[in-house]
Amino acid sequence: MTSILTNDAAMSALQTLRSINNNLENTQNRVSSGYRVAKASDNAAYWSIATTMRSDNSALSAVSDALGLGAAKVDTAYTAMDNSISVVEQIKDKLVAATENSVDKADVQEEISQLQEQLESIAQSASFSGQNWMIGANGASASVVSSFVRNNDGTVAVNSTSYTFDTGSAGNVMFGANSDGTIDTSSGILGTTQDINGTAYSVFSLDITNMTSGDISLAMNLVQSALNTMTSTASQLGSLSTRIDLQTSFVSTLSDTIDSGVGKLVDANMEEESSKLSALQTQQQLAIQSLQIANNSAQNVLALFK
Repeated sequence: MTSILTNDAAMSALQTLRSINNNLENTQNRVSSGYRVAKASDNAAYWSIATTMRSDNSALSAVSDALGLGAAKVDTAYTAMDNSISVVEQIKDKLVAATENSVDKADVQEEISQLQEQLESIAQSASFSGQNWMIGANGASASVVSSFVRNNDGTVAVNSTSYTFDTGSAGNVMFGANSDGTIDTSSGILGTTQDINGTAYSVFSLDITNMTSGDISLAMNLVQSALNTMTSTASQLGSLSTRIDLQTSFVSTLSDTIDSGVGKLVDANMEEESSKLSALQTQQQLAIQSLQIANNSAQNVLALFK
């Protein structure tokens, strides 16, 4: 039956055109934005996961910056310790030279005094971002960020690696620190004294002007002991620096992996979307033609009345 009031063919064609237009709009949005899941209504589960992981990735970026800051602190301390070892080795060489009876000990002491002042200068200069790991109060500590973790219960935490200062002769700082933060040259690896025939000497306060050959031999042992401790401390700092470098590399790789994982969840497949776009544009044109044909069918009724 043909009716001029109800055009079933036109309504069907219109519904088809609406559906095609909706699909075409979605495809165009994916092509223009690059996202398959751009908002929660596209896929609530994937959108939620992607949003959480992007937040964690942003935190990882901050951790990476903190690791860089920590690496700079450790590298500064290591550089100071390494250079101090070279200076103390020179003091040791001077002591070896002073064992020769014909050598003027006062002249040698003048050279040693200059090297001792250099050690103090190195220690005071080994500061980065307001922290100096070569001068510290006994028991105080410094820390560097090491990682960012998300626990199974959904909570997050930032882990740190601590470095506790020890101002003893077998400690890990060149000199101690007073309560006001100033340098204490009477403690630390270079400041802690040892008795040499009734007189207390440290590497920093060593004075061989009136020493006998036997005293100088004891002083050499004092210096060698300090060298051994400084070498051990430099090794610890080097190990910490290596760990930070490994963690920095891991954080960078983890960040890239998270980006890749999020992309697999929400990124649009451009090859697929391009094919869909071409197909939907063709379907749209055909649907428009079908609707035109359906609308024109009512005019055919006029032929019945001619």
